[in-house]
Amino acid sequence: MKLKGKLLSGVLVLCMSFSAILVGCSSNEKNPESTSSNKGQQTSEKGASGSSDKSITVLVEGGSPANTVASQTAEEFKQKTGYEVKIETVPYIGVYDKLNVEMKANSGAYDVATIDILWFPALAKNLVAMDDLMTDEVKNDFVPNVVDGGKVNGKILGMPVWTNSKILMYRTDLFNDPKEQDAFKAKYGYDLKPPTNWQQYRDVAKFFTRDTNKDGATDLYGTGILGMNNGDSVASWLDHAAQAGAKPLVVGKDNKALVNSEPYVKALEFETKILREDKSAPEGALNMASSEISEMFWNGKMAMMLEWAHFFVPSNDPGKSKVAGKVGAAPMIAGDSGVGVVPGPWYQVIPSTSKKQDIAKQYVKFIYEKNELFMKALGVAARKSVFEKYGQKPEYAHLKALETTLAASQTQNRPILPHWNEIENEALVSAIQVALSGKETPQEALNRAAAKINEIQGK
Repeated sequence: MKLKGKLLSGVLVLCMSFSAILVGCSSNEKNPESTSSNKGQQTSEKGASGSSDKSITVLVEGGSPANTVASQTAEEFKQKTGYEVKIETVPYIGVYDKLNVEMKANSGAYDVATIDILWFPALAKNLVAMDDLMTDEVKNDFVPNVVDGGKVNGKILGMPVWTNSKILMYRTDLFNDPKEQDAFKAKYGYDLKPPTNWQQYRDVAKFFTRDTNKDGATDLYGTGILGMNNGDSVASWLDHAAQAGAKPLVVGKDNKALVNSEPYVKALEFETKILREDKSAPEGALNMASSEISEMFWNGKMAMMLEWAHFFVPSNDPGKSKVAGKVGAAPMIAGDSGVGVVPGPWYQVIPSTSKKQDIAKQYVKFIYEKNELFMKALGVAARKSVFEKYGQKPEYAHLKALETTLAASQTQNRPILPHWNEIENEALVSAIQVALSGKETPQEALNRAAAKINEIQGK
């Protein structure tokens, strides 16, 4: 999940704002050259052996929750260990690019980095395993799926710092209005409430799409569709594919594409019908990601949205939202196979080129203990104990919906594929955009995508 789109989340942020909170990115580097995973371990840790270089360098996205927490905790870590924390900040994709260049150069420039789950397939061969940090006690305090998201070939390569997924956010002032409730029941035959399945979602979205000023223009949309040319649109579509029964995601055990099979086609048909048939979402969907949709929602131009959970926090901030205090949160909607999403977690990793891996692991463990700070910075975290503590507070009412969604049977991580960036950029995004634009049917667009994926995979 691209943090910036989700935050703003900035992801987170959702993302991570997530994106942000709303919470929705990949590099052009398709096949990073791998270096020996033992290189960093073969070099002595000069800082730990008495050198005057008592520092570690931490790479983070500028302006992100990772940047905030690293800055807040740097002095405390120095007091505890004697090591200065040098923080290097770069734009979102710069984190991946910097790590990729460093792993080729083997210069030991970075000791710890905070990365998007999307980058694990390309970077995995050059990351230090953290299985020794993952005691049963640590594992048991993480929310579902987040540990596995950082696991490649049976090795845990990342310590989760936050996780996120899309949930339902809706305008309580509209849903609780007696006049709206009466009108909805008269039209659809059942009570107006936050939708729990695809049909209810379409009904509610159509019901609230209207010209409130009677001037012929649509002033209030029922929802939004993520169609921009980035990973946010792919994540949203895969959410619905999971709900329709997709499992595993994208490719089967033989690595052949599954995306033109029934669950994936149904998911894209669902989005296309909302946009083109029901006209319940803005026509400019091909230019909309999480940041654009959340901004419409905050400005009172949308009745509900399926967005990254951390977007709930700014939704209720009077300084950012015209509907502050009028926003509710509910779990993600369900398809025929139930509730399901593709989470968007972020992790701390240690490059194998680091020459200070022991102190880097101490730092990772230290930040794990500070996980609460990510909740304060973003509105989501990774540890169950943090979710439980903050979930009691009204300003974090989204956490219960997020926990329920993350624990759903159809919730699953993206596949760990070395060519994931290429698959996403060259096959999936284009298929979604072509179908949403009406140039091809969802089946036709996904047939093309499947062929492209098999070509990329050598199948």
